[in-house]
Amino acid sequence: MGLGPVKAVIKALEQAGMSLRDVDLMELNEAFAAQSVGCIREWSVHYGMTEEEILEKTNVNGGAIALGHPVAASGARILVTLMHELKKRKLTYGLATLCVGGGMGTAVVIKSC
Repeated sequence: MGLGPVKAVIKALEQAGMSLRDVDLMELNEAFAAQSVGCIREWSVHYGMTEEEILEKTNVNGGAIALGHPVAASGARILVTLMHELKKRKLTYGLATLCVGGGMGTAVVIKSC
């Protein structure tokens, strides 16, 4: 776990031809608070953004620590939360990411229609 989402996000955004600046909202399923801090610091350096800029669009309704971390359903929870929030705010691009045991991570970019 830990920083797995960092590289997953970079790869997903590269494949979409996007930067983190292009993302309207992001759901980061943090396994623990320090993980979010580490990921956001790494993205800040990589994308030349302040940590505050990233935080403004991340887990706008609270993260897994506040909302829950359902075993085997975390991905579904963050993706559905992201889709509803994009629609509610009339925004376009979302990014969902989570860590996986063993240091891996996954990420997906979505576009609201």
